[in-house]
Amino acid sequence: MEFLTLKNSERKQFLHFPVFGLRNNLVKENDILVNGKRRECVRNHLIIEDIEDGKRPLNWVSVFSFAQTFWLIHAQVAHASEKISTNAVYEIGELFELGIQLSYLLLLLGLLGAGTFFVIRQVLVRRELDLSAKELQEQVRSGDASATEYFELGAVMLRRKFYPAATKYLLQAIEKWDGDDQDRAQAYNALGVCYVRDGKLDKGIKQFETAVRIQPGYVTAWNNLGDAYEKKKEYNSALKAFEEVLLFDPNNKVARPRRDALKDRAKMYKGVSVKSKDR
Repeated sequence: MEFLTLKNSERKQFLHFPVFGLRNNLVKENDILVNGKRRECVRNHLIIEDIEDGKRPLNWVSVFSFAQTFWLIHAQVAHASEKISTNAVYEIGELFELGIQLSYLLLLLGLLGAGTFFVIRQVLVRRELDLSAKELQEQVRSGDASATEYFELGAVMLRRKFYPAATKYLLQAIEKWDGDDQDRAQAYNALGVCYVRDGKLDKGIKQFETAVRIQPGYVTAWNNLGDAYEKKKEYNSALKAFEEVLLFDPNNKVARPRRDALKDRAKMYKGVSVKSKDR
């Protein structure tokens, strides 16, 4: 057979040829497989990159949307809290203003109540005085009035500020007085008040001096005497009168401050007189 007659070199070439060709084919197939896998890997990588690249904008959009939503929520919460705080401040201001208005209202009601009470009291006192004066005048007209009733009528006229009428009835009371001299001192004191309020200081002082001479411990008459001397600007005599009051009533609330004020005034005038002598 021809196959058997081939030379060794040719036989080797013939034997190695199919192996070489098979190896090349295997290499090519491996290359194809490798290249195929590589392409597939590259394709997968590209697909993954495309997917990741596609996800990146979505991620950015998601982050932006979340940030926008958070900002809106935060803005709404801040606005709500600001509104709540504003409402709270407004409510506190309303309560404070309401409290002030209530205070003014209560003060006004208190003043109105006090004024109403004072007016009602004055009306009642005036009505009582009018009734008393009417009854006493009827007794005087009838000629049956006693010295005490004349004194009471004079005192009523004095409180009603009818000074001429008060002076008239008090003088009649003193003339008709037939009781204790200690009680008659009250009539002289009332007559002195009548004269002083009518602007007749000298006559008033005379009546007060008569009252304290009749009743030395008559504190009210001493106070009236000191006040009359002070109005006449005879401060030394006024000081002596208030000191007499304090002898009988050391805690007298009328005489003590008046006495102290007169002492200070006397010291001031004494200093001025000394300076004038030095000149």
